Amino acid sequence: QVQLVESGEGLVQPGGSLRLSCAASGRPFSTYAMGWYRQAPGKQRELVAEISSGGTTTYVDSLKGRFTISRDNAKNTVTLQMSSLRPEDTAVYYCGAKRGGFYQYWGQGTQVTVSS
Repeated sequence: QVQLVESGEGLVQPGGSLRLSCAASGRPFSTYAMGWYRQAPGKQRELVAEISSGGTTTYVDSLKGRFTISRDNAKNTVTLQMSSLRPEDTAVYYCGAKRGGFYQYWGQGTQVTVSS
């Protein structure tokens, strides 16, 4: 069992930056790939970025250059640094833990609102 808790919720103006964090507890964190997904109102949950247990990163093409995912296995955390935020980035952001090719655990989500 892995417990995931996101933090970093906030309201930010367009063009601003925000950092989300996800703290993991339970099974060895380093053995899981970790990902950030987001879900906007009325839309399906979508992948934002993923980082493998070895540190290889994957991003949705449309977000490359604005979002950066990283992990600290010593602290059992994964972060998502977001910059040049746009109103369309407004969503609930979820942290997930993946192993065996699918996401097994999810956090409760954290709200990001981009608005002037």
